[in-house]
Amino acid sequence: MTLNTETNMKRLAVFSLSLLITTYSFSQTIKVVKKNNRIKENSAVGFSLELDAKTDDIENYLAKFLKDYGKTRMANGYLSVSAPVFGDVTYTGNTLYATAEGDDKKCQVWVGLDTTEWTGRDVEKVLERVEKMTYQFGVKYYRDQAQKEIDLSQQALDATEKQKTRLINQSKDLSIILGNNEQEKLHLEKSLENNKLEHAVLLQKLENNKKSQDSISTAGLQIKKVLDGQKEKQKKIN
Repeated sequence: MTLNTETNMKRLAVFSLSLLITTYSFSQTIKVVKKNNRIKENSAVGFSLELDAKTDDIENYLAKFLKDYGKTRMANGYLSVSAPVFGDVTYTGNTLYATAEGDDKKCQVWVGLDTTEWTGRDVEKVLERVEKMTYQFGVKYYRDQAQKEIDLSQQALDATEKQKTRLINQSKDLSIILGNNEQEKLHLEKSLENNKLEHAVLLQKLENNKKSQDSISTAGLQIKKVLDGQKEKQKKIN
């Protein structure tokens, strides 16, 4: 296993652990309660929902969510929705208000209306819609958060499958290389054995050669002595 592969496996293990921690610590209790608020110094009635989330994230998410109900605008610490739409009814000239308050762990969302801006016959009907909308906001937020976790888990799963496939292919390649290496090892061992035999034969031949040289040298000396004697004998002839 290469250094890069080991590093990737360690990162994947840490990432998987973080996913498990996030999943098991995620809370999704949704409870909407009726709550009054103050908008433009007037008493406003609406509904509140507490979420386990950063307030900054909820403010952005709430602004996007409310765009489906009308034209939104941020002012004086609250969101306003002009001419809100519920179903097929558009309440022209009316406004919904929403706020998000809290910290980095908890956020309280409030959505409601200033009853002085609405006609009496619309208030009760609209408040019923606002209560459902507030609840739907909480459901949508938590479901979207859950989907993000699902997407991250799927990415982690895809990464493990990809890494698994890579390791399987690597194993096949290593098996082929190992097979070739074993064949080469057998060939080298056989060559080494042949080399040992050839080495022994050459040593024996070299030894025989030396013995032959000694025999020839001895014979040469004897022949030289005979030759010297013959020459000496020749000189004495007169």
